[in-house]
Amino acid sequence: MTKHHIYTMSVANVYPHYVTKAEKKGRTKTEVDEIIRWLTGYSQEELEAQLEKQTDFETFFAEAPQLNPSRALIKGVVCGVRVENIEEPTMKEIRYLDKLIDELAKGKAMDKILRK
Repeated sequence: MTKHHIYTMSVANVYPHYVTKAEKKGRTKTEVDEIIRWLTGYSQEELEAQLEKQTDFETFFAEAPQLNPSRALIKGVVCGVRVENIEEPTMKEIRYLDKLIDELAKGKAMDKILRK
């Protein structure tokens, strides 16, 4: 079975789209970074290093210092698929991130996005 092309795509190539999506709705790059750090456990310096290295999504999630256990609380539909029904682990992590960025762009409060 061949891997989905998103696995080999650089996070740094998609990251500006996350920021643009957030900023178009009056949110900030800082909030995008906070969401990514919350989900993955990367520090800001580690996140910036991963972006600089052009790390692909598969490696980005595989090397994440501490995937947040609360991410299992993320529910809903992204790209027409229910995130809680995705079985492939890497794809599930990618869709969790997509869903969090969607919530940010829709104006949801940060404490709700971060499942506090």
